[in-house]
Amino acid sequence: MLKPEKKLATQQIYHGRGVNIRVDTVEKVSGRKTTREVVEHSDCIAVVALDEQDNVLLVRQFRHAVGKFLLEIPAGGIDPGEKPLDSARRELQEEIGYFPQKIKSLGGFYAIPGYGTEYLHCFLATELVPSRLIAEDTENIELVRVSQDQIPQLIASGGICDAKSIAALLMFFFIRQGK
Repeated sequence: MLKPEKKLATQQIYHGRGVNIRVDTVEKVSGRKTTREVVEHSDCIAVVALDEQDNVLLVRQFRHAVGKFLLEIPAGGIDPGEKPLDSARRELQEEIGYFPQKIKSLGGFYAIPGYGTEYLHCFLATELVPSRLIAEDTENIELVRVSQDQIPQLIASGGICDAKSIAALLMFFFIRQGK
């Protein structure tokens, strides 16, 4: 039977605006002691949003860490005390200027479980109505409408190359096929 590692100590080494980093000292099942570096990040949401023609609404934005513009589904952090569903509604209004009349869960996943705590809640949003919320970090986001038929090729070619978008889109296509 598998057993978890035993955490012996934790040292917070960085506290930032978006992430915290800690180093845990652990004891493995074998008795050997080692360290684990952990990036602490709040849970987030990611939304597959469909317009009235069933196009997928994507956003193109610059991602400093990789130095590129990426094509992604709308996503963002969950504010303290906010429910994932409410965060999804807010993020859609901020990033693409729409409020979903219908929204349902697609499931979720850990983004980087080997060294991070972030869990992504994925949603499908439909029956969108114009409704813009202004946010300070959305001035350089471009809305891109893509037909559902183009999504697999965009993923295969690297046109969509971030894990959360690929995972949520595949979850959506898998669930849609099952209907």
